[in-house]
Amino acid sequence: MFLSICTIFAHSFSNLLMTLRMNRRRIILLLTVFSMALCLSAQRHKSVRDAKTDTDTLAFVKAYSDSLNALKMRLDSTTLTLGRGDADLMYRLFVPPTFYHSVVTGRFDLRDSSGENNGIKALVDSALMNVYMTRPDLVVMSESQLKKAGSIRQDVEKRAKPDVEMVDKIDVLPEETPVSVPVDVVIQKPNFWKFGADSYLQFLQNYISNNWYKGGESNYSMVGSLTINANYNSMRGLKFDNRLEMKLGFQTSKSDTLHKFKTNNDMIRYTGVIGLQAFKRWYYTLQLLAYTQFTQGLKSNDKTVYSDFMSPFNFNLGLGMEYSVSALKNRLTGTVNIAPFSFNFRYVDRRNLAGNYGISGDHHTLEDFGSQITAGLNWNIANQVSWKSRIYFYTTYKRTEIEWENTFSIQVSKFVSANIFLYPRFDDSDKKDDDLGYFQFKEYSSLGFAYTF
Repeated sequence: MFLSICTIFAHSFSNLLMTLRMNRRRIILLLTVFSMALCLSAQRHKSVRDAKTDTDTLAFVKAYSDSLNALKMRLDSTTLTLGRGDADLMYRLFVPPTFYHSVVTGRFDLRDSSGENNGIKALVDSALMNVYMTRPDLVVMSESQLKKAGSIRQDVEKRAKPDVEMVDKIDVLPEETPVSVPVDVVIQKPNFWKFGADSYLQFLQNYISNNWYKGGESNYSMVGSLTINANYNSMRGLKFDNRLEMKLGFQTSKSDTLHKFKTNNDMIRYTGVIGLQAFKRWYYTLQLLAYTQFTQGLKSNDKTVYSDFMSPFNFNLGLGMEYSVSALKNRLTGTVNIAPFSFNFRYVDRRNLAGNYGISGDHHTLEDFGSQITAGLNWNIANQVSWKSRIYFYTTYKRTEIEWENTFSIQVSKFVSANIFLYPRFDDSDKKDDDLGYFQFKEYSSLGFAYTF
């Protein structure tokens, strides 16, 4: 039933809207909203008033419709213009029904109230008076209560300016006499040196060709190795790299009746490089290479000594350029040194071995000039697998010496590793073998302890 009443109210106001001019649309819209507000207010206060019968409700609807028709006729005969102060009167139609003293007092005022806004005021007062007379039960408060509660919104006509006070200037603190505290200043020079070493002790299976220039035979044996690095880099294009490699291995053989044990791996080798950066990865270098062995080199069932300490001793000095290798996301590193001008000095302490190392006549030494290429590469193939390679090439354009050392390492654990060593060699200053010619080959595989520091 309540929804039917609201529908009738909306329909009545729609007819009223069609009869107004364009400058009256605002007031008509406000009156329409006011009628809907009355409907909602009636529903809200339905619980606090006595229940009305359907007959009374229909009578109220008829009376309200008659009031709207009367208002429509009055609007048709009046030209309305909304001014700035009309909002002060129109708001009464949007708040809950309130009893205003001025509305009732105006009905009994005998003075002439004609003016610009009298038409609007008369319409609003008439609408409110109609509610007071026909449905006083809808009025929820009075004008006195509104004044006591105070205004909700106050318009600010004048722009407010904040009153900001400057902070008082802080008094200057008195200067305190500084207390001298002794401070020990330690100035340390940057350390451009970098040290490192790695070592291993392993057991191995060894194969050596019959014409190997240092002697030896295939067997099972053990070998120990120690490599020490001391590198200097000034970060201004000057570097000084030093590497000392020592390797010594022993073997026993049942077929050898003359020796209880003999060496199968014997080397002392020093490599030093002084470099001055040319551009990017290229350096002008002076390289020094020197190597010999610890003890005698023997063969099974043979009393002949094939090599010894300082027999031979090789010293090589080369002038050229070096390239620093860094590839495969820095997994492949190393250097390649090219020395077009190289001086080689060879010394053999045992005179009877001089002929085996290209020294003719009754001499201990051999000097010659040539060109050389050396390369040292490290490739971390995987986290536990690595490959180290060394290439040495020297030629006087009359004789040639080539060495290619390859070590494949498998890191089983932190302290245990397995190695495979392959070492082909070419030297045409030595005697030619019937089967391999000037080529020589050495190989071994081993498993043992390894430590890097």
